[in-house]
Amino acid sequence: MILIADCGSTKIDWCLLNGNEKVAQIFTTGMNALMLTKEEMTARIHDELMPHIMAYKVDEIFYYGAGIISDEIKGNVVSALKTNMPAATRIEVESDLLAAARALCGHKPGIACILGTGSNSCYYDGERVVDNVSPLGYILGDEGSGAVLGKLLVGDVLKKQLPEHLCQKFLKEYNTDRTQIINAVYRQPAANRYLAQFAPFLQHNIDEPSIHDLVFRAFTAFFVRNVESYEGYKNLPCNFVGSIALYQKAVLQEAAAARGITIGNIIQNPMEGLVKYHAN
Repeated sequence: MILIADCGSTKIDWCLLNGNEKVAQIFTTGMNALMLTKEEMTARIHDELMPHIMAYKVDEIFYYGAGIISDEIKGNVVSALKTNMPAATRIEVESDLLAAARALCGHKPGIACILGTGSNSCYYDGERVVDNVSPLGYILGDEGSGAVLGKLLVGDVLKKQLPEHLCQKFLKEYNTDRTQIINAVYRQPAANRYLAQFAPFLQHNIDEPSIHDLVFRAFTAFFVRNVESYEGYKNLPCNFVGSIALYQKAVLQEAAAARGITIGNIIQNPMEGLVKYHAN
């Protein structure tokens, strides 16, 4: 049997396959391999996953996760998986970016992008990621992401760059004010997730010209600063995974068309695509 893991910092989506048949799908607490020790990951897999799959013999494991940035970290994850599933004869540990590429493009070349809380992109040759523009995080980069969209929105509200009725609507809807926002962004942890929570406001008010313009400019920046760095980008489909891409699909396609870029697949999460990739 094949076990696939799509691992984020918040949750892990595990899917167990027997050939083309999905035997089980389990959700456990997320793990960022950069932040946890080998022992911590081993214990978490043992406590949260193994009770659900003890009855099955896992032969192959394909783990895609946050924080996979070095061979040492890969080795820690392999060890944690092997300790819990010693019968597995093949264990592959790869980045969440490769998960997105394989889920979106399968075995065909293309540009694969992530637009969620953060953003990322790569040129994929049908098997591996061969080029990647560093996302740089929400302060220096992450164009088009939920965090950056939220940052732009909050900045425009507090500087009164949006129509007054939208500024008041935002502050009332989130029951917040300038002091609370400044404190959350500059003095509390996880400011990126805090800012990303405001992205739905943009979706719900996208018919407002000023909101549409904000989102359009953010997506244009994503294409200019990321996608257009890949050779031959106009000749390949540009594919997306993530809630921001899915829910703002119309504006994303509009921004892409303005830059001569062709949009391919847009999906919310990579698991279904990964199931197809590995089942085949």
